[in-house]
Amino acid sequence: MSAGDKIRNTAEKAKGKVKEGAGKASGNERLEAEGKVDQAKGDIKQAGEHVKDAFKR
Repeated sequence: MSAGDKIRNTAEKAKGKVKEGAGKASGNERLEAEGKVDQAKGDIKQAGEHVKDAFKR
């Protein structure tokens, strides 16, 4: 996994946490759900990068 990919995935997860927190604080269920989706996307992308790395070895 390149450092850039890791940073982008971590940033997406962090953005999701912020959205989720803002949604909870404001009572906005849609924003909270979007935050959870962003976090899941970051996790899935990171898992995909780990699979790529495993096949490179």
